[in-house]
Formats: sequence, structure tokens, C-alpha cells
Amino acid sequence: MRSKLLVVLGALGFLAFTPGCPAEGIGDPCVPEDEYSSTFSGFALTEVSTESRSFSCQSRLCLVNHFQGRVSCPYGQEPDSTGARCTLPGSDAPIGASVPPQLLDRRAEDAVYCSCRCDGPDPKARYCECPNGFRCAAVVPDFALGRAQLPGSYCLREGSEYDESRVRENAACTLDAANCD
Repeated sequence: MRSKLLVVLGALGFLAFTPGCPAEGIGDPCVPEDEYSSTFSGFALTEVSTESRSFSCQSRLCLVNHFQGRVSCPYGQEPDSTGARCTLPGSDAPIGASVPPQLLDRRAEDAVYCSCRCDGPDPKARYCECPNGFRCAAVVPDFALGRAQLPGSYCLREGSEYDESRVRENAACTLDAANCD
């Protein structure tokens, strides 16, 4: 009995001093689940979204960090336009909503990717370590709404931090220019 107790205590001690979960798949592209809805019109540049049960990420977290539009539709669309360009990911089913185009300064590869929470308000939580090419940055503020698993810092690709002064909101992907293929 004493040897079992020592094994359990040893394992707990080891876990207490090991770093958080491995940062596997960080930076991989992801398509947020919202994009599988035909009525979803896209994300707004002013918002941050953390999808914490993403099946498209090994880390199970798809981060949308100040991104406009839909990952699956870079040029956007107006619902009354002929030849709808937006379809549900992986299908030919059309999107029925107006979708703004992605911005040239905040393309999906720089603003929507798999991430993990590397710091936060809960000192007892397990946090990941950011891999090379990423840094731990505050992304989701703590509004004290009782959702302690979301606020905190996430691994951001170096150089992809949102800086409002560097984003030209009028410089968008346009089909005529084919500037987002």
C-alpha cells in the first residue's frame, strides 16, 4: 500500500513541475465552425473569437484574431449578386448572407489559425508553451463573467499581432484584381 502511495505522489509531483500541454499544431490553418452555417455573414475586424472545441486543430482551439469575413470566402459576396462566390466549406451549398471581403492586411493565414492559451488569470490552470515563431500575447480580456477558461494570452504568430494603425480597412480582396488567390 505504501509503495502505491509513493508512486501516486511521485506522479503528481512530476505533473506539478512539467510545463503545460505541448503546443502541437500551433499555426495550422483552421476553419471556424461558424462557417458551416449558410447564414453566417463572417467575422468583424473588431472581434476576437476562440473556438475551444475545434475539430480542425490538434490543440482543439481555433483563434480568430481581428479578422474580417470568412476564411472560406476571401472575396466576400452580396446576396443578390449573380454567380455567388461563397459556399459552405467542403461543399457547393451557397451562402445566403452578405459576406464582407477579407482585408489585405489581415488575411486568414495571419489572423485565423490553431493556437493555445499560454497564460491567464487562473494560477492553477495548465497553459501551453508557444513554439518557435510564436509569442504569448494577451488577446482575450477578463471581463469577470465567470468564463475563466477563455480570458488570457494565446500563442500568436510573430508579426501577426493586431495593430489598428497598420490595417487599411479600404484595402480588401477584390475578384477583379484577383489579389487573394
